[in-house]
Amino acid sequence: MTAPWLGWFGIFRLGLVQTALGAIVILTTTTLNRVMVVELALPAMLPGILVGFYYGMQLLRPRLGYGSDVGGRRTPWIIGGMCLLAIGGVTAAAATAWMATAPLAGIALAFIAFLIIGVGVGAAGTALLTLLAKRVEPTRRGAAAMIVWVMMIAGFAVTATLAGNYLDPFTLTRLVAVTAVVCGAALLLAVVAVYGVEGKKQQRADTPAPASAPEPTAFRQALRQVWQEPTARRFTIFVFVSMLAYSAQDLILEPFAGIAFGLTPGESTRMAGLQNAGVLCGMLLAAAGVSRLGCGLFGTLRHWTIGGCIASALALVGLAFGAYVGPVFPLHPAVFVLGIANGAFAVAAIGSMMRYASAGRTHREGVRMGLWGAAQAIAFGVGGFLGTVGVDVTTYLIGAPIGAYGLVFASSALLFLVAAALCARVEGGEATHTIPQQGPVMGDGVQPEGSTP
Repeated sequence: MTAPWLGWFGIFRLGLVQTALGAIVILTTTTLNRVMVVELALPAMLPGILVGFYYGMQLLRPRLGYGSDVGGRRTPWIIGGMCLLAIGGVTAAAATAWMATAPLAGIALAFIAFLIIGVGVGAAGTALLTLLAKRVEPTRRGAAAMIVWVMMIAGFAVTATLAGNYLDPFTLTRLVAVTAVVCGAALLLAVVAVYGVEGKKQQRADTPAPASAPEPTAFRQALRQVWQEPTARRFTIFVFVSMLAYSAQDLILEPFAGIAFGLTPGESTRMAGLQNAGVLCGMLLAAAGVSRLGCGLFGTLRHWTIGGCIASALALVGLAFGAYVGPVFPLHPAVFVLGIANGAFAVAAIGSMMRYASAGRTHREGVRMGLWGAAQAIAFGVGGFLGTVGVDVTTYLIGAPIGAYGLVFASSALLFLVAAALCARVEGGEATHTIPQQGPVMGDGVQPEGSTP
């Protein structure tokens, strides 16, 4: 008995899982961050440390992906991860509220909450991407990546907008209540969406069942094998640098809006929703421009990835300039443009990731996804911490918090330019998207396409 390729409806259902995941993450990494820094007047490095700790826990992603490879089932990892994520989200909101009356106890509980969030995101996210890579037909993988990520960003935008409306007039009790409702609804949506999609046995329809199960490979050996694949290794480095650039500005954007432009928590949360709406537009724009994802009008996945990195750098330079201009600067249009640039870069990079996941040795899709997830986690943890610490340290040195934010934005822009250069070398700098083979054919039983996706 074999499982058929997922159709568009199955891909859409898995996209709902990503929507649910994003709905919880947006509150924990943006709104709670803003409340700690502005409403509770805590150091900006506190949410930076907490989010860095959360991403540090995602270093378990390769091991989690390996576990789902060995078991051959992804659904239990997705549901289990979403349960942990929902519990962690509510706990994080409660911890933030507790900081107002008992700072040390609240911070201690927040570390526990972000630990749970990190493990939950790592388990659910890695298993979800691996299921997509294994069960989606090769010619549809780029489109599937776009659909799933567009749905995640839609979850960001809708949650940020609705939660922003219900958070005002702001109280800490209201913060916990809104977070609890979002987490509960997201968990229910994820369980309903993923139920039955994988089927009883995860094996593609065009792959004959093996006579006997292969001898399992130790995790360290499996990870070493993947790292020895040139494309996987270069792509890992690109993911790290590009995500470092993104995360360095991510945690400071809402506090920047509050300090430099006087936005309330609800207003800055809605601004985050506007940014994610821009990300959604950028993803759709890239999908329409990339060959075989849409109309095939302009360029390749690599061109859009590089272009998105460069556009993100320019948008961040604009924000750095806006930090000195002050309230007359068009903040909301600038944030929307930054979202468009981030979205174009993200969907093109994720489309490539979906293709690379099954390139190389068989039965290593989960390890590859886990490796890239770990690279992203390290980058987000380090970048978020450096961004927030950079604001605190620079503010102390120059005595001007707005100028400190501008300096961090400019540094992020430089990193995006470095990422663009690295992207051009992922496949050895060649103009084609032929993926080098390491060991047997792709895990889905077909050779990688030689044409541009």
